[in-house]
Amino acid sequence: MPHHPSVTLGLIQTSCSANPSDNLERTVALVEQAAKRGAQIICTQELFRSQYFCQNEDHENFKLAEPIPGPSTETFQKLAKDHSIVLIASLFEKRAAGLYHNTAAVIDADGSLLGVYRKMHIPDDPLFYEKFYFTPGDLGFRSWKTRYATIGVLICWDQWYPEAARLTALRGAEILFYPTAIGWHPGEKAQHGENQHSAWELIQRSHAVANGCYVAAVNRIGHEQPVGGDGIEFWGQSFVAGTSGQILAKASHDTEEILLSQVDLARVDEARTHWPFLRDRRIDAYGDITRRLID
Repeated sequence: MPHHPSVTLGLIQTSCSANPSDNLERTVALVEQAAKRGAQIICTQELFRSQYFCQNEDHENFKLAEPIPGPSTETFQKLAKDHSIVLIASLFEKRAAGLYHNTAAVIDADGSLLGVYRKMHIPDDPLFYEKFYFTPGDLGFRSWKTRYATIGVLICWDQWYPEAARLTALRGAEILFYPTAIGWHPGEKAQHGENQHSAWELIQRSHAVANGCYVAAVNRIGHEQPVGGDGIEFWGQSFVAGTSGQILAKASHDTEEILLSQVDLARVDEARTHWPFLRDRRIDAYGDITRRLID
């Protein structure tokens, strides 16, 4: 498979309506625009086909799920083939009756479905009631050799776990993509908002440093407010971080954007050679990492 030393990433940051078909149509249009502007690997935000339904527990929301392969992957496979782009599509997967996942489909530039990543870490916090909807992933941490780069995908809550980033990097990922849906509780924003956003960005930049790779996080925008609640104000600010954790490109907090960033894959080899964290890992001493707590 050919290796491209320089690759242009495209992150699709949008708001979402209550109409899944409209969200798909708008995202497809933005992907096409991104491809025309030179993007070669394009990633959607988390669960782009709907508003963030995990703000409450409602069995009706399971109707939003779809199989993989299914209608959305078919649409994106055609897009990928027509424009010779790699696509990462974040979807609500119905695997079987009563078995659902928060899943990212990875599609290569020839339109082939390379595989899926199923979100491993499932949160259960106020307005983020994901354990009601999603079975934890059972495929582990993965990477894919696409036409343009070897990539790994992790999803939102996975962002906070260095173990997830490390294991994906150890499988060869040069770029870690994080489809995301995260924002502020409006009542907490004044007091905690700056620190919450800063921590989110900082932890992901640290994954780039620790693993000598690129990180691309794509988040949604907009204030989504279910009946009877204050809702979530999604903070946008999608970004790409370089191998030293530096911000290479960053989107706004409230504007629909196609964020483009060209990355030099030679920097991955350079970073891992000059900062040999992978070489110096004490794998003989890490057995306790698999324990819940060390007494």
